[in-house]
Amino acid sequence: MAKAKKAKAPAKPKLRIAFIGAGNRAVGAHYPSLKEMRDAEICAVCELNEKRRERVAKRFRIPSQYSDYRDMVETEKPDVVYAIMPPHHVYDIAANVIEMGCNLIVEKPPALTSEQTRQLAILARKKKVITGVTLQRRFAPVIRTGKEMCEAIGPVHTAEAMFIKYTPAGSPPTYKGAIDQLTVDGIHAVDTLRYLCGGDVESVASDVRRIGADHLTVFLAIVKFSSGATGFLKSGYKMGRRVFAVEAHSEGISFFGDPEEGGRVYTDGNVAPARILDAHKLSRSQKSYRAYGEHTMNRHFLDCIREGRQPETNLDDAIKTMELVEAIHRSQI
Repeated sequence: MAKAKKAKAPAKPKLRIAFIGAGNRAVGAHYPSLKEMRDAEICAVCELNEKRRERVAKRFRIPSQYSDYRDMVETEKPDVVYAIMPPHHVYDIAANVIEMGCNLIVEKPPALTSEQTRQLAILARKKKVITGVTLQRRFAPVIRTGKEMCEAIGPVHTAEAMFIKYTPAGSPPTYKGAIDQLTVDGIHAVDTLRYLCGGDVESVASDVRRIGADHLTVFLAIVKFSSGATGFLKSGYKMGRRVFAVEAHSEGISFFGDPEEGGRVYTDGNVAPARILDAHKLSRSQKSYRAYGEHTMNRHFLDCIREGRQPETNLDDAIKTMELVEAIHRSQI
């Protein structure tokens, strides 16, 4: 007697994603990453610049376009809104989307201050919405794998996160000085340092300087964490080239990595690496948004929304990163 075929489970409805913003960051990382996910669809885009909006809608085959995000949320009823825009523009929009009861993903930093971030988080808890902040470096396959290999031996006792860049003499501050460069950009290194070390911040000693500019350009810090780990931060804009690199050390094992250029893991005093980490091989893709962390992060966000849980980098967690940024500013030696 032939066995009866098992009925296929009904397909889950696709998550509906609406975007506010169609700038370079959204187009370079988020739109292409989310467009590849079979269980999701970008249903609408809101952008004040009509030409940019139309160009993005055509490129990513987005069916609906809006110039007012409130109309978009009310009409489309998305499962999540991505608000990808400068931090000094996002607060009112983020607060309004949350008040409308919609899950929200925002670019880093989520606001200008830790207090603004806290108020958004409080509002999100009241409205019982899921939130995420796009601090993608901790999701980079090279960094994720290197940390896991260290922790398989023992807890991380020392770590470093470095994000340095070259800016020519006379370069203006980001967004004409609306926000300092550690908060708007170096925050990637700050958040990654928290991720590598674990625990909560216990103490900070820092050196913050204006080098070659009228605005702050170099940020250095040593941070003690409740996990027992000590973290070192280097963030600056008057260096020779752009590098994002990390270190993590457990007893008898060391990881040195760059989410873009790869990493090496050393053990037991050996000069030859125990493992070489290649971002493209780990992600099985040559696409930068897959290899460098954005795709993994967005996949995590959507899984959390579908399962009704908060992402790793939600607004409540982002408060801690913003507080560490502020502590680096005020804890100068």
